[in-house]
Amino acid sequence: MFARVAFAACSRSAQCCTYVRSCSRTVFTLGPSRGAVLRSLSSDVFENLALEDWLHNNLDLSEEGHALLLWQNAPVVVMGRHQNPWKECNVGLLREKGIRLARRRSGGGTVYHDLGNLNITFFTSRKRYDRARNLQLVCSALKAVSPRLDVCATDRFDLLLNGDFKVSGTAAKLGRTSAYHHCTLLSNTDRRALSAVLKSPYQGISSNATRSVPSPVMNLTDQDPALSCELLITAIAQQYAHQYCLEPSIALLDPTDENTLPGIRSTTQEMLSWEWVFGKTPKFDVSVSLKVADAIVTLCMNVKNGIIDTCSLELPATWPYWEAGAELQSLLTGSRFCAGDAKLLSSSLLRSCPQTDGVQDRWRDLCEQVASLM
Repeated sequence: MFARVAFAACSRSAQCCTYVRSCSRTVFTLGPSRGAVLRSLSSDVFENLALEDWLHNNLDLSEEGHALLLWQNAPVVVMGRHQNPWKECNVGLLREKGIRLARRRSGGGTVYHDLGNLNITFFTSRKRYDRARNLQLVCSALKAVSPRLDVCATDRFDLLLNGDFKVSGTAAKLGRTSAYHHCTLLSNTDRRALSAVLKSPYQGISSNATRSVPSPVMNLTDQDPALSCELLITAIAQQYAHQYCLEPSIALLDPTDENTLPGIRSTTQEMLSWEWVFGKTPKFDVSVSLKVADAIVTLCMNVKNGIIDTCSLELPATWPYWEAGAELQSLLTGSRFCAGDAKLLSSSLLRSCPQTDGVQDRWRDLCEQVASLM
């Protein structure tokens, strides 16, 4: 689906962009103004990340072409391309709360999205990529609708409210000829959920993956209750259209529309796959001491591409049914670093454990602790 809506009482007949089919793919032709303002109709993070990727690969950004994409997601944690989810967030809590976890194409840190947050993506050629200019545009849009708002960009390309509180974080992807810079904008996000899910409880992980830099955050509505996401969308779209001399309209995109966006479904499937979300985690090691009853069990694992490459389990000499330790090591080696897989694999071992003298209970406790690491 490809539709247009006007904003700020502007003419609905204005065309901000069209699309044409070439011999190999559908590409956007940005028209005489060489620009477009786009909005996703989806709140599914994987569909939106696929849309962002599709536009980056298919928009004609030559000859000073450019576009703005505005999008929102249902509750989700989104990490940078080179990050370790177990270092960045509480993976177990996400499963418990039904909050999704995604990995984007760009670098940068881990963020929490919900419908109280607005995502903004600026597409340009690599030559015209300019994060400072983009953030100044967002600041100008905010000042236009809330003149007393104290918001400014930092050298790290974040936006701060009142000089101390982060309301926007930035990441980017630079291609050979094209680029995009995207940022969040906290309107009225659930800060309690944000704080809870972005705290990792996992110990003993050693990794060279990119780490996020924690910052105190605030919602824009804490300063001005009128700054809803819908108002922000209109304000930023207006500012972008004004700055780049575009017609005042927003093109609405359905990221599930294969006719308009050929190949996007396969990209969506890739973005939501375990192999992308977890399998792209840079290699890491786990070394922990687990207390089970009155004993200490040491577990060491090396994980590559989300798969347990090596596993070492050290049990006390007095541990009951001691020989099952080698079986558990064997079961885990070559399996995914995944709580569900670990529980399934250990279930066969537990069935073989003697049910006398608390042996099975002790092994069950150990297996549950191992799974909780994932």
